[in-house]
Amino acid sequence: MTHYPALAALGLLATLATVPATAAESQIDRQTETAIPKVGNLYGLGVGVLPQTSGSKDLRTMVLPIIQASYADRFYINALRAGVWLLDSDDRRLRIGLAADARFGWEADEGKRTKGMQDRDFSVDVGPTLRWQTDYGTVNAQWAVDAGSASKGQSAQVQFVRALIRGPGLRLNGLVGLTWNDRKMNNYYYGVAPAEAAANRPAYNAGSGTQWQAGVNGAYPVGERGSLLFGLMATRLGDAQANSPITETRFQPLAYLGYGWTF
Repeated sequence: MTHYPALAALGLLATLATVPATAAESQIDRQTETAIPKVGNLYGLGVGVLPQTSGSKDLRTMVLPIIQASYADRFYINALRAGVWLLDSDDRRLRIGLAADARFGWEADEGKRTKGMQDRDFSVDVGPTLRWQTDYGTVNAQWAVDAGSASKGQSAQVQFVRALIRGPGLRLNGLVGLTWNDRKMNNYYYGVAPAEAAANRPAYNAGSGTQWQAGVNGAYPVGERGSLLFGLMATRLGDAQANSPITETRFQPLAYLGYGWTF
């Protein structure tokens, strides 16, 4: 399953945009432009730690590329998201576009409560996105559908990002948010099909629900062109997810540490 068709669609839609970029001086707060404080066009490698399976207490480690890049202040790649801005307000504090986000699956045999189940596949969520920068912080919103046809579900997310520390050295952003997943999305990742049921794992049909997130993301310069990027996120699962027989804990952590170079 690949996300290249989704990214190609973003590029095609960008060529159809009819609103030109404004010539006025940009009012964008670059630090909160993204959840991870923006450094510039940056490339590197990082290590992420996330739950082994949906709702698992055990964690897995993944080596991931680190990318923060933009072209003409319209196309961008930031961490696991690629997108394009299509419509702007005059001061660019309000922007509307399309984005594609990676969504990781898991291998069933790696989890204590998922052994014997089917694997959950990697997929890509694609949909319209909005960024509104206020004097208090940045509001991000997105509605997305599973373009990779793993869950065939959809989700909606609202997030608020605020700068906690600004400086020539350490920069730190705080964020809070909530994500609503429909029945198909939740059931794919947290449900148990009748064929997957076992003595200690009854069949379970997960409904729609909302999960909450809070965390921090930081950047620290190292040398002339290097930057250390780091973050920690905690997610509180909704009842439809937490009540699943494969869920061990309602609170799910995610952490990452990486190093990148600007060019």
